[in-house]
This record gives sequence, structure tokens and C-alpha cells, in this order.
Amino acid sequence: MKALVFAAGLGTRLKPLTDTIPKALVPVGGVPMLERVILKFREAGFTEMVVNTCYFADKVEKFLSDNGNFGMDIKISREPGPEPFETGGGIRYARALLEDGEPFLAYNVDILSDVDLRAFVAQANPGALANLLVTAPRDADDRFFLFDRQMRLSGWTNIRTGAVRGNPGPDHRRMSFCGIHLVSPQVFPMLESWPDRFSITDFYIESSAAHTIHGVEMENFNLIDIGSPEALERAELSLR
Repeated sequence: MKALVFAAGLGTRLKPLTDTIPKALVPVGGVPMLERVILKFREAGFTEMVVNTCYFADKVEKFLSDNGNFGMDIKISREPGPEPFETGGGIRYARALLEDGEPFLAYNVDILSDVDLRAFVAQANPGALANLLVTAPRDADDRFFLFDRQMRLSGWTNIRTGAVRGNPGPDHRRMSFCGIHLVSPQVFPMLESWPDRFSITDFYIESSAAHTIHGVEMENFNLIDIGSPEALERAELSLR
């Protein structure tokens, strides 16, 4: 099984740190985010990875080269810019490097977590178009996926604005998405009709009416989305 690490982002909320380096190379506890993610996958038994790049792509690629790809088989999906293709477009653009008839595990580079990736994969629904790692609603979140009682995705909501998308039933469950998902190769032909740049969230919501997008709820793990200076500080403290 291959892994895809989203490392193309601009990291605008982490400025001024990201004025001179990509978000993927911002250190957390003295170790760049990307290195932490790669080592996590290596420890979980992965050997093949795709890293997408765009913003400061040369720096990301040099970092990997200087470190011998950390002993992994790492391919680069370099997006032409000037802005990254986001998560959905990133998967679509990396198709030639990812597609081998098997599911692949996608992971946001700014996720610091001790979640057991092998346990997540083991709990996934093999017939689903995608399996999303989710938890009970986190206090810091205002956007949530909505699932039915069988943990099939039925919609999305932003509780701050009141927006609702999809077709959630009256007994839906609101869950926080962890930025980690197991994706079926069936998505590739479906993505061809989408634009170059889009969020995979939009694709999942639109596809959920006709396809199973499964939520895998796991407990007893820690996760910090290092998307802001405040979250970076929390992550630093958690590693002490």
C-alpha cells in the first residue's frame, strides 16, 4: 500500500514562519513536520510514498534528497503552481504515481498524531470509496462531516455559519475529520471530471449520495492539526 502526504500547502496561517520555508518543513519539537510524518509511515511498515509539492517545492525536494528519502521509496508529485491544487486536485494530479489497483493512505503533513495507522487500515470498510478517520466532535472545530448510524457519510455542516450540505437524515452523527483517509483507486476515473484545483471534502460530499464514504471512529489517540501558531505551540508542549 502506498501513502500520499499532502505537503504542497502555503501555510498562510503560520506566517511569518512560512515566509521563507514551506509548511512541511516547519519544525515541531525540532523536527520538520514532513520528517515526522515520513517516520510515522515507515514505522507503520510503509515503504512507498508520494509527496506532493508546490510552495517552495525545491526546498522540500532538497530536504528529502539530503536525507536519502529516509530510506523510503519516495516519489514527488510537483504541482506547477502558483498555488497548490488542494487535496482533491493533489490526488488527481498524482494519479500516475499512486494508481496501482490498491487503496492508498492520504495524510495531511500538518497532522501530529500517535494514531495507529495499521489499526485504522484494519478497521476500514473494504467496499467503500473512501474511509475517513474521524473522532467525536472536537471543541476547536466548527466544520464537521455528518454520518448516518452505519457511519456512512451523508453530509457536512459549518456550525458557525449554519451551512449544511448533502442530505443528512434526522439521526445523523456529527464527527470531526482527522485529515487521514484511506482512498480506493475507484476515485481516479471519477476525479477526471473535476477541475485542477478543489478540496477532496467537496468530492466526498458530492459522491456520498451514490457511493459509500465510510467513517472509521477511533478512540484513545492524540491528534493536533498544526495549522496555526497556537496549535504549533500546543504541539511543541505535547512533545516535551
